[in-house]
Amino acid sequence: MDIKTFIREVPNWPIKGVNFKDITTLLQNPIVFKHVINKLAKPYLKTKVDKVVGIDARGFLFAAPVAFKIGSGLCLVRKKGKLPYNTIEQNFSKEYGLDVLAIHKDTIKKNDKVIIVDDLLATGGTLLAACKLVEKLGGKIVGINVVIDLPFLGGSQKLKKYKVNSLIQYETE
Repeated sequence: MDIKTFIREVPNWPIKGVNFKDITTLLQNPIVFKHVINKLAKPYLKTKVDKVVGIDARGFLFAAPVAFKIGSGLCLVRKKGKLPYNTIEQNFSKEYGLDVLAIHKDTIKKNDKVIIVDDLLATGGTLLAACKLVEKLGGKIVGINVVIDLPFLGGSQKLKKYKVNSLIQYETE
């Protein structure tokens, strides 16, 4: 199945010069959505994974069903101020500026085997910040899974110490 055909491209959004990859069209199709979840989960069906970390907000849409499918717990990485309990935070740069991510302090235990799931890997700032949060809590990252990789933006290089799995790549904007 060619997943790219189910991703809408929106030129000049959210800012001029960006060709936004809109996954809402993929999510609307139950056959394609199921296919994507199965592909994201497949590398971990026979591996012990304690937690799946989903990144605010589109990452949640993929992380929750992957966690369910592989029988793992689900942890949330959210923007600063969105989690109700004790958190740790990580500053990072992303495509459009600076931001802060947070995770509950008690969500990852020391030596938990963790995969991180998100919709898109661009410059790598968000995923790298999520990795740092997991590692600060003592988690061991066994993989990073994304639906879309934009390697021309350099994120894959920033994450080269991790096992990154992407379902599709766009080689140029």
